[in-house]
Amino acid sequence: MSKAGTPKKTGKTSNSTGASDARANPGGDITSPRRKIDNELYERELARLQVELVKLQAWVKHEGLRVAVIFEGRDAAGKGGVIKRITESLNPRICHVVALATPTEREKSSWYFQRYVAHLPAAGEIALFDRSWYNRAGVEKVMGFCSELEYQEFLRSCPEFERMLIRSGLILIKYWFSVSDEEQERRFQQRMDDPTRSWKLSPMDVESRSRWVDFSKAKDTMFAHTDIPEAPWYVVRADVKKTARLNCIEHLLSMVPYEDLTPTPPKLPARPSMGEYLRPPLDDQNFVPETW
Repeated sequence: MSKAGTPKKTGKTSNSTGASDARANPGGDITSPRRKIDNELYERELARLQVELVKLQAWVKHEGLRVAVIFEGRDAAGKGGVIKRITESLNPRICHVVALATPTEREKSSWYFQRYVAHLPAAGEIALFDRSWYNRAGVEKVMGFCSELEYQEFLRSCPEFERMLIRSGLILIKYWFSVSDEEQERRFQQRMDDPTRSWKLSPMDVESRSRWVDFSKAKDTMFAHTDIPEAPWYVVRADVKKTARLNCIEHLLSMVPYEDLTPTPPKLPARPSMGEYLRPPLDDQNFVPETW
């Protein structure tokens, strides 16, 4: 399937389920009724989309495009899940994830956007930002990690920073994953009970539970200043993880028109004879114990 010439979606209209399916909760996020998707259908559609992502990857490399995708949203909104599904079939040399840790003292003293600029994609690359410079408009503002002056300067400079990136030829796509407070709480509880995911529940996540309204206000202010025509925010209703993943990937594919450059698989020749070569005894090697 070719996406060449596909018009960009604005994200301002309701989804195919109709506007009546959406509701605003007191925290300010938009959520939808929990509509489960059949697992077989989900796996089939995900496989189809991942094939298209491979085609997109080939087109980005061929055309020398620079694509940066920002994933923001509340804790446990499902950002990591969709990033994992996007990357698992792609070449990590072309598509890489940017998930920066707490800034160092040196980084704190530099221009705020400086450490993010270093991770922007070069020609033929896709960078997926698992949180981004919007930390300042969210967690830093709410948790008091930046001054009011620094916060206001961010709101003023961020739109100009993004316009500058776009003028340079960068394709910038921004997603906000919206999850209800009830669903977030359910996911937090799941993480507490699952030793393989408990590391995802940080002290910061716990603190954010008591500041739901503050984060809602910060998100609304952020949108008011940075939802610009050149780089609009696209909201992903994320109360149902699987449908959120499919919807986000489908939308991402529509944002970068591409053509199918899938090469013809090469023919494998017959293996050459080993001739007089004798391999060393297997007893000379250290094997992993076969427990299973």
